[in-house]
Amino acid sequence: MNLKGRVIGFGLTGSHCTYHEVFPVMQELVDMGATVVPVLSYTVQKTDTRFGEAADHLKKIEEITGEKPIMTIPDAEPLGPKRPLDCMVIAPLTGNSTSKLANALTDSPVLMAAKATLRNESPVVLAVSTNDALGLNGINVMRLMATKNIYFVPLGQDHPYKKPNSLVADMTLIPETIEAALEGKQRQPVLIERYPN
Repeated sequence: MNLKGRVIGFGLTGSHCTYHEVFPVMQELVDMGATVVPVLSYTVQKTDTRFGEAADHLKKIEEITGEKPIMTIPDAEPLGPKRPLDCMVIAPLTGNSTSKLANALTDSPVLMAAKATLRNESPVVLAVSTNDALGLNGINVMRLMATKNIYFVPLGQDHPYKKPNSLVADMTLIPETIEAALEGKQRQPVLIERYPN
């Protein structure tokens, strides 16, 4: 796999419980020689949870990437015409942001970065983490799956008995999905077994 020299936008939204899976992937992309441009939703920037404090997450992201995170919509907009990305990743992608992206609502830096990337006809890779992907948000997931230049990190039910509508991407497959997306291909299979038997 060769991502050396590629400029990868990396958007994070508010599924705080998956950050511990996402940060090592950011590091992996940097180690592969990619320039990783972090883009943060307002929730990531300001919300402290039992999974960590916002300030600590911001510090960690900056340490990994060596880049100042993009934290406003005006700062994300130039990722279209002035500072184009080779690929935009959103990991994790919450149900809330899934719904907004599928319905062309652009009210966060992450969604603006995705819109700017799609404007350039470059790939956007989505790593879903939501409790309602097989519920009310199912229509939005399917709409995005059918959208040109959008690709999904393989995903599955993380706990079909306690959370039957929940789907979570396998974050370790982000680099492979990016590589396939850069070739205009969806990494297969898209639906995978995630629940430990």
